[in-house]
Parts: sequence; C-alpha cells; structure tokens
Amino acid sequence: MIAKNFSHVTTWVFDLDNTLYPPRMRLFDQIEQRMTRWVMAKLGLDHDRANRLRADYWQRHGTTLAGLMREHDIDPMAYLADVHDIDFSVLDPDPILAAQIAALPGRRIVYTNADAPYAHKVLAARGLSGLFNAVYGVEHAGFLPKPEPAAFARVFALDGFDPDRATMFEDDARNLAAPHAMGLRTVHIAPVAAPAQHIDHHDTDLSAFLAKLV
Repeated sequence: MIAKNFSHVTTWVFDLDNTLYPPRMRLFDQIEQRMTRWVMAKLGLDHDRANRLRADYWQRHGTTLAGLMREHDIDPMAYLADVHDIDFSVLDPDPILAAQIAALPGRRIVYTNADAPYAHKVLAARGLSGLFNAVYGVEHAGFLPKPEPAAFARVFALDGFDPDRATMFEDDARNLAAPHAMGLRTVHIAPVAAPAQHIDHHDTDLSAFLAKLV
C-alpha cells in the first residue's frame, strides 16, 4: 500500500499554484497575463515579444521574476504585488481537501515561488487557512526560485525539518529534483505524468492521492 511509503513522514511540504488548487480553476492564467503586461510596460515591448520573454525567462531561470531580476535588476516586491493583484473568486473552498490536510500527522508547510502574502490569499479562498505551520514564499529563499537547489536549501534550513522524514507535493516535475536529492519523498501532482528517477509518485489530483494515505 502507498500509505506504508509515508509512515516515516513527519513534515509535509506543499507547493501552492496548481497543487493546492486544480489547474482547471486557471488562476495562474490571470497571473501570466499580468506578467506579460508588466513586461510590456517596464521593458517597452509589444505583447507578443513580452509574452515570449516571460515564457523564456520561466524556462531558463525557473521563474519570470528570476529572469527579470538577473537581466534587468527589477524590484521583486513591486513586481510580485502587481502580478498577484488578481481575482481570487475563481477558487472554490475544498472542505474535503482541508480535512485531509488537517489529518496529516506532523508539520505541514507551504513553499511557493510566489510570495507569502499571495499564498495566504490563495489558502483563504480554498478554505485552507490555519492548516499550515508555516508558509514560505520566494522572498524566504532570497528570491532564488525553485528548481535551484540553493532555494530549497535556504527554505528547508529556515524551517528546520529533517528532509529524510519529509515529503513534497509539486505540480512542476523539475521542482522535485532537488528535494529528492535532499532525501524527501516526492509526489508529482499534474494532469500528465513525467516519469523520472526523482519522482516517487504521481497523481492527477492532490485530494485523490491524500485519500490513499488514510
């Protein structure tokens, strides 16, 4: 049974976007649109060029923010506040998921490439407030993004948990490589599996997977 593979876990690490809510709610579509508009305004590009640059920085640097910081020296907090000024009403509360997370033994944390204030808004909209011992954003990693190993090292050291007794849930398969190397059990939550040595489990839905651990 899958549950036996998690009997040692005392810390549960959750990504935020497209993990603690399903991709069909399309919250990140709003963020990507605001990212593109921000790049247009700040760098003087047309929509198509700005959109391509946004995607290129995400691919090469881990996040669009990381690319903008490294190549244009932008103010990260101003950027984060702007691109996360979105409509959270597209998110539905999920009492089943809330109960499943509450039932997990040990420490529960959120770690996102977004910022912590945004993460708290997402958790509130999903009915998940108060379930986590800590919420870490990219600011807690010194604005280093996943999948950089140094970003995970900073956040995990800040929290102080034992990686050998932890697991991480994440929708972006590349963001599970470093945690796996550090000793965490990894769970890829995404519509399509991405088989790799650093992925221990896959499911299309977080709630469906957590149901297997009961």
